[in-house]
Amino acid sequence: MKKYIIITSIFEPTLAVKKFSELKDFNVVVVGDKKSPAQYNCDNVTFLPVTQSQGTELENILPYNHYCRKMLGYIYALRNGAELLYDTDDDNAPKDNFYIPEFDGEFHSLTGKNIFANIYKCYSDQKIWPRGYPLELLTDDSNNYDIDSLDIKKQKIGVWQSIVDNEPDVDAVYRLTSNELCTFKPGKPVVLNPGTVCPFNSQATAFKKELVPLMYLPCTVTFRFTDILRGLVAQPIMWKAGYCLGFTPACVIQERNIHNYLKDFESEIPCYLFAKRVIEKSMEVVSENKSVSENLLAVYCMLEKEGIVKSSELDVLKAWLKDISVSL
Repeated sequence: MKKYIIITSIFEPTLAVKKFSELKDFNVVVVGDKKSPAQYNCDNVTFLPVTQSQGTELENILPYNHYCRKMLGYIYALRNGAELLYDTDDDNAPKDNFYIPEFDGEFHSLTGKNIFANIYKCYSDQKIWPRGYPLELLTDDSNNYDIDSLDIKKQKIGVWQSIVDNEPDVDAVYRLTSNELCTFKPGKPVVLNPGTVCPFNSQATAFKKELVPLMYLPCTVTFRFTDILRGLVAQPIMWKAGYCLGFTPACVIQERNIHNYLKDFESEIPCYLFAKRVIEKSMEVVSENKSVSENLLAVYCMLEKEGIVKSSELDVLKAWLKDISVSL
């Protein structure tokens, strides 16, 4: 299986990038932007400068200085034969136990009692939750998070997300009220049964080639919402296509870049307001009779009508779907 790691960065090669570049059997791509170094010197890394055209429609309409330009790295990987695309950031480094489980097999499987499940509770006793988890559920969560008591089922996984040690992906509410570091407990992978949702991000996430359309990063929403919205939209579509979302114990550690927590809070407001609505409305429009790409377009048409994304989002999405269609 040809595997690609895709990162975007405005810095010189970080320790995390260097560590990923040392992994065997992986190709590493770093996508540049206007603030990135003109020269990017790191062994075993392909750098895509902002001045380099790939001949895509997408590159002509994506905004500069925006996280969504990472999608150009996905296209590059796909055009170069990627069968697995691993999405991460330049401040997330692989641990010695770094791995990606098989995408088919028998796994401990979790069913949520209120649609959403807080996967962090499977690996930690701290009061901690992933960015994008509905705040109104924090005090009302009766799910079973004892991994060993979960049913073991044969599952077909479309996306694997690793938990991240030290500075996990939490929201600004957690940062402003607690901000404790977290070293998660070791354990076994956990798969969410269809109908159970947990937010997932773009920090340590492996996609099968068949689900590459779902890697689309919306560009008309806030920075702290873009990958969360992507993950929420993806899950109902995955279920209809016969795939599940899986999580692994921490095999990545984050030494977080500097953040302004109040600005993060402002950028995350759509996460707090729209997470449940995105899932509920998406479930109304996805269909088993549509392809992954067709369902994705249907969901974003709904999101535009709901006022969650702007009308220009549909133009960007269509360009993305056209650019990747040749390689799928």
